[in-house]
Amino acid sequence: MYGLIFGDLFMRCLYRVRPYEAVPGSANTMHKKWEKTVIKFIKKGYPSRHEFKRLCRQIVEDFRFSSIKTMSKMPRVGVVGEILVKFLPAANNYLVDLLEQEGAEAVVPDLTDFLLYCFYNTNFKAEHLGMKKSTARMGNLGIKALEWFRKPAVDALKASKRFDPPSHIEHLASMAKEIVSLGNQTGEGWFLTGEMLELIHSGAPNIVCTQPFACLPNHVSEKVLLKNCAAVIRNPTSLQSIMIREQAK
Repeated sequence: MYGLIFGDLFMRCLYRVRPYEAVPGSANTMHKKWEKTVIKFIKKGYPSRHEFKRLCRQIVEDFRFSSIKTMSKMPRVGVVGEILVKFLPAANNYLVDLLEQEGAEAVVPDLTDFLLYCFYNTNFKAEHLGMKKSTARMGNLGIKALEWFRKPAVDALKASKRFDPPSHIEHLASMAKEIVSLGNQTGEGWFLTGEMLELIHSGAPNIVCTQPFACLPNHVSEKVLLKNCAAVIRNPTSLQSIMIREQAK
């Protein structure tokens, strides 16, 4: 769990700073330095919660005070899609590196959010598909546990003026259900929509949706949702936007 949270934290800090670094390679050097520290921390038999909080603060502060150029020129490009291709550089042809080489800033939502999405789905299943309510309660406890684990990282990001903290899964779901039913849970399901809308609202209107060749559910969702998300954001009162919401209901 600590490795998961640190990975998300590194991703948010490194991708936000690296395109603007004043000294080429400095962001990667900082990442490698902290990576060694984090590995030592995780290898301890019982890592200290207090030390975990301190490390999160120090990592964010170190990246926040790194020497950069202006951060207002580059377009921000979100990356969503199937979980393996989204996060594994070897599977997405090193997409983040390519975006940065082309003069863009890559924005990749947290891996933790996918686990929260899986837990959150138990609520819809309990309400509409006959799943036991006790399973939904366990899912909600899982959400609270994950949020507790990553709270120090979220607090550190909130305290900074450079980095964006992750959104709550409830917020992603509330945005997504305006366009698609939360019953769409195959693959990344409605989660794709929630991430796209969150990216658009946070200043990353350009989105790359990565999918493996054989993941048909995600391919179908992607084709529809990319268009619909863009339409609703461009003009929330348009006829098309209203029709999309009615279809979702």
